[in-house]
Amino acid sequence: MKTNIAVFFGCRSVEHEVSIISAVQAMRAINREKYDVTPVYVAKDGQMYTGVGLLEIENYRNLPELLKTAEPVVFLKKNGAVFMEYENQGLFLKKKDVKIDLAFPIVHGTNCEDGTIAGYFEFLGLPYIGCDIISAAVGMDKAVFKDVLKSAGLPVLDCVVFRSREYMTDKEKITDEITEKIGFPLIIKPVNLGSSVGITKVNTIEELDGAITLAASFADRILAEHAVSALREINCSVLGDADECIPSVCEEPFMHDKILSYEDKYLSNSKGGASKGMASLGRKIPADIPEEKAEEIKKLACDIFKAVGASGVVRIDFLLDTDTGKVYANEINTIPGSLAFYLWEPTGLKYTDMIDKLVETAFKRQRNRENLTFTIDTNILSGVSFGAKGAKGAKL
Repeated sequence: MKTNIAVFFGCRSVEHEVSIISAVQAMRAINREKYDVTPVYVAKDGQMYTGVGLLEIENYRNLPELLKTAEPVVFLKKNGAVFMEYENQGLFLKKKDVKIDLAFPIVHGTNCEDGTIAGYFEFLGLPYIGCDIISAAVGMDKAVFKDVLKSAGLPVLDCVVFRSREYMTDKEKITDEITEKIGFPLIIKPVNLGSSVGITKVNTIEELDGAITLAASFADRILAEHAVSALREINCSVLGDADECIPSVCEEPFMHDKILSYEDKYLSNSKGGASKGMASLGRKIPADIPEEKAEEIKKLACDIFKAVGASGVVRIDFLLDTDTGKVYANEINTIPGSLAFYLWEPTGLKYTDMIDKLVETAFKRQRNRENLTFTIDTNILSGVSFGAKGAKGAKL
């Protein structure tokens, strides 16, 4: 009997469309001889849908029409297993619930990749691929991510973190703090977004207010950090878990602007055809850097993976200062665009085989958790009494 994998994608995020691209790519790569695939599209209002039409990227060009052919669904725990139940049941025909064995979240950004969807699976008791709640939350919050890495002795740039309300209340104070602690040029970014959304390079104090205003439109907390002038961005993926993780080859993405933008990542090669997501980004694989520098970055990638407690496949983005030769961790993508398959194929690991490894890792974690104790046999309720009036009249 095949394992039924429910692939979750979409969700309420500014990276909603990117998630669709990554998910369709992955569903095409899953070995159908070993697994059944159930697509689960999560609309921006939170409603979940399934249907065979969700498997084809071309159908998303007219999303309202696509959803007319899809079925609204919910997920329920019954008799120790998780089932997908169709919301629209016919008067004379009841659709059969579908048992789900494993969840494969391919979602990007806030309200999903930040640990939210992992928490949903944990609540259901459904095994899932990828980072758990804590590691996902750490990975999404750029400020917390820096703090964790600093504690582990790993290299990150210093930063100033502030709330948008703090800035609006006292712009002069925040501006002075940023100027004194960071200096120019600098980068302004939302603390908890990915895909380069809301990020601006600021060269002068006159540009600062506009950059902060843009970032504040996407997130309440904002981060300012030094901009490396002689910059090369080098990325590396990591696959595994706390027991064993391996790095991919390194890549160097090409930037068309001052920083690698959302358009660079997802729209640069999509004109005249369907976007291929991160797989379409202009890049050099492997990165044209000395072997010893590549090995340094690969080791750092694995150290970071373990420091945040990651699982599954991630992509870690580094900043290489070519003036000093120093490498800084920029961010971790706990569910990377296109799941970073393009960084593994040069190692000889095909996308289909990478997914097999992700499935194995997910079930391994589930087996380990089943050996843990989550309840204690006590009977403390046997002696509880609220008196004659019962709970309604009791004062606690």
